[in-house]
Order: sequence, then structure tokens, then C-alpha cells
Amino acid sequence: MSKSKTNPGNYFEDFKLGQVLNHATPRTITEGDVSLYTALYGSRFALQSADSFAIDCGLQAAPVDDLLVFHIVFGKTVPDISLNAVANLGYADVKFIAPVYPGDSVQTTSEVIGLKENSNGKTGVVYVRSTGVNQMGEVVLDYVRWVMVRKNNIDAPAPETVIPQLPDVVEPDQFVLPPDLNLAQYDTVLAGSPYVYDDYEIGEKIDHVDGMTIEEAEHMIATRLYQNTAKVHFNQHMMKDDRMGKRLIYGGHIISLARALSFNGLANAIFVAAINAGSHTAPTFAGDTIYAWSEVLDKSDLPEHTDLGALRLRTLAVKNRSCADFPDKAEDGSRNSDVVLDLDYWVILPKSSVTV
Repeated sequence: MSKSKTNPGNYFEDFKLGQVLNHATPRTITEGDVSLYTALYGSRFALQSADSFAIDCGLQAAPVDDLLVFHIVFGKTVPDISLNAVANLGYADVKFIAPVYPGDSVQTTSEVIGLKENSNGKTGVVYVRSTGVNQMGEVVLDYVRWVMVRKNNIDAPAPETVIPQLPDVVEPDQFVLPPDLNLAQYDTVLAGSPYVYDDYEIGEKIDHVDGMTIEEAEHMIATRLYQNTAKVHFNQHMMKDDRMGKRLIYGGHIISLARALSFNGLANAIFVAAINAGSHTAPTFAGDTIYAWSEVLDKSDLPEHTDLGALRLRTLAVKNRSCADFPDKAEDGSRNSDVVLDLDYWVILPKSSVTV
């Protein structure tokens, strides 16, 4: 009998520390991808919305949304890393290194940097560092994530536990911004808000007000857009027997919704520079309505870019309730079951000295 030519995906016992995975397939990001991404999330950030605005800021064209790049680079990893995943658990040390423009092609490689079998002996956590490069071999994105993966052979011996040491925060001196960026003609009226870096204070909380209900077709189209093949997002025939009884929404879908919703309050956050940490704290399903709020955790000047500043934000996405009261953890530290995403990240804003 010939060997099966189909790919069953890797199970926990298939991963080895130091293993390097070269992921199929390269992906050219087109203007059609950008338009579909806008249709799915309604993002309105001016720099990514209009070539004219981006050219006025010194760029060659409107760059592809940072999170669309993240999801496509991430999606390449799924067939090899998380096809048999139970859940994607978190992110750290995420660095957006170079802009991507329509017509650029990206591909991804990953290295296994940590392994830990769970006490139930049926699953384990795999830590990987994934790197996305463009057609010229330039790194556009580098990040760590960890994912819980099923074992295929329950009797397979547990590997030595290795949990990588990861930074709590990406320091601002590690940010890489487009060298041609020039905000001398940055127009806050066209950008949609007068509030720039100088107007935000550490400890300030912002209710982004608006909510967006997720339809079944939307989250599946979005996940297919990223060529993410994880079964839990698509296969209702399989998921009907899961304890949830239905398809899970890809966690990145919630990240993009939260970023789009944050426009109302953070319209001048022109780039996501880095993600320090992120966790999907509860599942979401079609029919849930997502709201979001943000807290300013820190501010940083950028010595090499005197016209820019960085805000460290903590954005929480919440399902089926408004964020007027800023829902968060209880006093005892237990999580609020309505919170589905807790994201710690840096955004770049212009300073008042350069805006018109």
C-alpha cells in the first residue's frame, strides 16, 4: 500500500527543540486582499487607507495594514504548527520591522524554542519563533507564539520541559520605522482626530464605544483570507461533537476587530510597532458582539524620530457588553468571563509639533 500523500499535520510528539520549519506557500499580498480586509473589519486609519495620504507622509503608497501582514505570516504556520491545536494561547516579542506594500510577497519560517507536555498527558504546549520575509529576503515581521497541541500517541514520552525566557516588553529602541517617513504634512483633519501623542496621559482609559457583531460567514472568510487551515474554525461536522458544539473564531479576528474599533479614540495611531504580550482569554463564536477599551500604560519619545512618539496600550476586547465601565479582572485577579482578548502593544503617533 502506498503512503498517504495527505498532510495530517504535526502532533505534540512530532516537535523537537531547535526544529526549523519552512512553511508553504509564499503569498503575494494584493490590493484585493487589502480591500477584503477593510470590508471585514472596517478599519479607517488614514495612512493605510489612502495612497495620497501616505505619499504626503513620505511613503511610496499606502502600506498594508500591520495586522493583515501579521495574520498572513501567521497563517503560513498553521498547517505545520497548529493544524491539530486545541487553542492558540499567546504572543510575545512581536516586532513589525518593515512596511509591506501591495505586490510584495511574504513567506514564513519557524523555529521550535520551547516544549512542555501538559499534566493530562494528552496535549502539550509548543513555543515557536516565526519570521516573515519579503521577496527580497528582508524581515518584515518576527514574533513568538505558544499553542496547545494534541498528542496523537498518548503513550509517546514527554520531552524535556523547556520554557523560553521572553521579554515582558519590546523596548522602544528596538522599533524599526520606515526611513522615508516624514510627517511634515500630516493632516489630523483627514486622519479623523485632533488628538496626537502629546494629548494622551499614562493611566488614561478610552472606551472605544462602538460594537461589531460577528457573522459566521465573516469570520470564516477572514480566516481563509489568511490561508489559516485550522480545523476548529471551519469544520462544523467535526465541531458539533466538541464540548462547545460549534466553530471557534480565530483569535486574530478579534485582534483586528479591536484595532479597527480603537480608531474611535486613537485615530492617529498610524502604526502598530510591536506587541508585547497577548492572550485570548475566552472563546468567541458567531453572533457575539465585540466592544473594546484601551488603557495607556506608558509613553516614550523616539530620539531618532523627533516628530513621533510611542504609546504603550493595553486593549481589552469584550463580548456582548459595552465597555463604558471598563470591564477587567476582578479584585482577586480572576478574569472577567466577558473579556476575550487582552493585548499589550505599542502604537506610533505624530507629535503636535508636526501636525497641520
